[in-house]
Amino acid sequence: MAQDDSPGGTPGGFPRKIIIDTDPGQDDAVALLLALASPELDVLGITAVAGNVPLPLTEKNARKIRALAGRAEVPVYAGADRPLRRALVTAEAVHGRTGLDGPDLPEPADPLGQEHAVDFIVGTLRDQPAGAVTLCTLGPLTNIALAFEQAPELVSRIREIVAMGGGAFEGGNTTPVAEFNILVDPEAAQAVLAAAHDAGVPVTMLPLDVTHQARTRGDRIARLRDIGTPVSAAVVAMLEFAERFDEAKYGTDGGPLHDPCVIAWLIAPEIFDGRVVNVEIETGSELTLGQTVVDWWGVTSRPRNVRFIRSIDADAFFALLTERIARLSG
Repeated sequence: MAQDDSPGGTPGGFPRKIIIDTDPGQDDAVALLLALASPELDVLGITAVAGNVPLPLTEKNARKIRALAGRAEVPVYAGADRPLRRALVTAEAVHGRTGLDGPDLPEPADPLGQEHAVDFIVGTLRDQPAGAVTLCTLGPLTNIALAFEQAPELVSRIREIVAMGGGAFEGGNTTPVAEFNILVDPEAAQAVLAAAHDAGVPVTMLPLDVTHQARTRGDRIARLRDIGTPVSAAVVAMLEFAERFDEAKYGTDGGPLHDPCVIAWLIAPEIFDGRVVNVEIETGSELTLGQTVVDWWGVTSRPRNVRFIRSIDADAFFALLTERIARLSG
């Protein structure tokens, strides 16, 4: 598939240092496992944010997945427990009461990092060489917006921001036009895009337009089950629980696997295609709050600020995911 030529170039240069900001969520959990199983990525830390479920559950879920992957050395930090200016909206209807309903995962033994997630992000950007760290965001962008507000001088040191969020041609999954991550904290999303553009930091967005093509499907679940490890069994249990919601909603075989697309983009950008466009976030309209307004056809003079991914080789994506999950013995 074609690779576009947006500012910042392609994601090569391994191992790539990343921070994963997340609100697990079954698909977040699979994204974490994919990252922790991939030698191309150096996971400097995992920062939790309130989103799919409240913060006490998202930080615990991140530690559960860290333990499942056997990667106790990767620190986990808790961040924002609410959006910048709005009440928290959660998604237990999709992810269950715990956010990781499906498998029976033990309580995590390894502790939470003592530092606040925002302070960890700021400190890491300050301590690492300029252009070394990629921010991978799998949930609402609250932690990132707060970090940028706390230390705006460090934004230009980021290599790239890769975010799961938004949608254009697919519309929304929480309102007719808004995707969940953006809708939960649209002000944070707007602030992050603006700060990144001003600092010249490339932003790649993996929206519903691409993640809805990465459906779990029965044959793909079967290949994961055939791995036969505790990790693969947990992944299958998570996916089978989460997909029931989207199968009922969309009438499909399987459900979209959103967040792992972010990690796959870093490892194998050649299986994706998109273009660099202008993306703005709606924060004022009650009707269209959280919409990612995507100027796909270039009909405005607004600056191109986002590499917006629109297609994926789903078979190659699931082959990569299956191969990497097989590396984790649990």
